[in-house]
Amino acid sequence: MSGLDWPGLMRAGLQELRLRPAEFWALSPAELALMLGAGGPIARPMGRARLDELLARFPDAPTRIEGRK
Repeated sequence: MSGLDWPGLMRAGLQELRLRPAEFWALSPAELALMLGAGGPIARPMGRARLDELLARFPDAPTRIEGRK
């Protein structure tokens, strides 16, 4: 058998997430999966050390506009 586990999804959405039925049925399967924490780790915000590393690797350089001195 293939497809979605609707009883399991309904249990997770209605009981664990405490969604109302209309809210549950308005979600796409991808949105529900995201709310349930599926899809892998969430990217963490960039810290100052990583920003400094990128700034050193890719420094801003003044751009030269053609025809101007």
